[in-house]
Amino acid sequence: MQYLNELATKRWPWLLLAFSAFCLELTALYFQHVMKLEPCVMCIYERIAMLGIIATGLLGAIKPDFFVTRWAAFVLWGVSAYWGLQLALEHVEYQMNPSPFYTCDFIPNFPEWMPLHQWVPWLFNPTGDCADIVWQFFGYSMPQWLVVCFAIYSVIFLVVLLGQFSRRKCCD
Repeated sequence: MQYLNELATKRWPWLLLAFSAFCLELTALYFQHVMKLEPCVMCIYERIAMLGIIATGLLGAIKPDFFVTRWAAFVLWGVSAYWGLQLALEHVEYQMNPSPFYTCDFIPNFPEWMPLHQWVPWLFNPTGDCADIVWQFFGYSMPQWLVVCFAIYSVIFLVVLLGQFSRRKCCD
């Protein structure tokens, strides 16, 4: 536990967290723009949750030994990982149990003052259907893999967070 406590005060773990989410974000953009797989509204929301993980890593890397910065990053990490997991689970539900009465929106529900789908359409404009399974790897769809990714981020978050409550050694 002492190791986890000290790990959160170093810059490289936070940058590794941001880099891992950045790679997943690049993968999503590759699927969208190179493989021509159209993202749905849930995909866009999950993309925003992943951007939250990237922001977490960058925020934590700014000054990880400063209490306020580190705990702000922990809050953002917990919210992004939990929200992403919930979105991915809901998206899987749309795919596994398609229904004309239980569908996702066609237009993202962004605040009026921040219409991301209009400002940055290449990143945030949904054009697909949430119930469509357009890609699979080892028999699992993209939202199912996102459940795995966000679950891993959540578990790592909980483990590192618990490590923050172990006492540091005073003197070596």
